[in-house]
Amino acid sequence: MASKVNFKPHVRVGVGVLVLDPKKKGCVFAGIRKGSHGAGSLALPGGHLEMMESWEECAIREVKEETNLDITNVKFVHVTNDPMPEEGKHYITIFMSAECKTSDAQPENLEPHKCEGWKSFSWHDLRSIWNGERDGLYLFGPLKNMVSQAPKDVLKLLDVEESSR
Repeated sequence: MASKVNFKPHVRVGVGVLVLDPKKKGCVFAGIRKGSHGAGSLALPGGHLEMMESWEECAIREVKEETNLDITNVKFVHVTNDPMPEEGKHYITIFMSAECKTSDAQPENLEPHKCEGWKSFSWHDLRSIWNGERDGLYLFGPLKNMVSQAPKDVLKLLDVEESSR
């Protein structure tokens, strides 16, 4: 007998942040999720939008809490609709872009119970994971949706040629 999933009565708002790696042009930081929905998948730093918080404030707070990075030039780049029926959840995910305030900044793993650690990924890396070309590695639902949509603002941010989509 199949178990019944209890659905939350509302859609939640998540914010994912494409933090540019200052040492690797066209790359962003991402890590493997632990201990939550999407465990084992690659995700950007981010989290839930809090009451009365702007998208920019949420991006700055979440990146600082998770990576200890100070970011600047925070901008909206994309939004995805992310139903997660297997988990009884539904999110709208707002994707923001950001730059590190210093040129030598590298993320720290401040939440080891939630993330395996942070590494740098290019658009080509993300697309190859999305395409299933990297065994055992897959994208968190919202990131998977964003990569599949290949939004122009994200491609421009990561300096991706049209032919590399």
